[in-house]
Amino acid sequence: MSARVALEDLKSFAKKGRVSDLARFYKTAPGEYGEGDLFLGGSVPQTRSVAKKHQNLELREVEKLFDSSFHEARLCAAIILNLQFKSAKKTQDRKKIFDFYLKQVRAERVNNWDIVDVSALWMGVYLNEVKDPMPLLKKLAKSKSLWQRRVSIILTFALIRDGYLEPTIAISKALLKDDQDLIHKAVGWMLRELGKKDVMLLRTFLTEHSHQMPRTMLRYSIEKLPERERKKWLVESR
Repeated sequence: MSARVALEDLKSFAKKGRVSDLARFYKTAPGEYGEGDLFLGGSVPQTRSVAKKHQNLELREVEKLFDSSFHEARLCAAIILNLQFKSAKKTQDRKKIFDFYLKQVRAERVNNWDIVDVSALWMGVYLNEVKDPMPLLKKLAKSKSLWQRRVSIILTFALIRDGYLEPTIAISKALLKDDQDLIHKAVGWMLRELGKKDVMLLRTFLTEHSHQMPRTMLRYSIEKLPERERKKWLVESR
């Protein structure tokens, strides 16, 4: 198996008629967050099927997919990593995959919201095996890179699922003043998930910070609260 063959499989699903729609959806125009990204025109289920077929690619071949100019290739690489992480039985193997993932993040190859979300949701599982994940999360949250900042908050999803909620609170605070809508949505999403575990902790965060939160972040974070309470937060935060 090789990255070249995987890319050929992805190209077999290419559909030129979808390329312009995907380019608009993922904001690839000059000055937009996905500027310059290229698409083959395949669907996400098709990309997943290729990833499953090539899930045993060696990491050096996965890196070639991450380095591709085609969006579907990088998404495929992220899904392959997820599959390898899920099947890894030893901590050292999971660490190797996670460290490789961070290398791709820092190289700006995990560079659109869907690639971030599909990968960070799973890679964050490894943080449950780390003594203190906060130094890494804080460093990513301070990055000039939009995608690294989004990774910082999405990584905390796995911690939320295991009941470790403080990292989400800390990174949400660090990103409160971020000027990017994609960060507002991501933070609001994670706060909403946190609220499913501990609604009182969410309410405490809202009491302290709702007046600072961008409206999108606030709206996402309160989606699962009762309607009357949602209206209250929206009014009181003005």
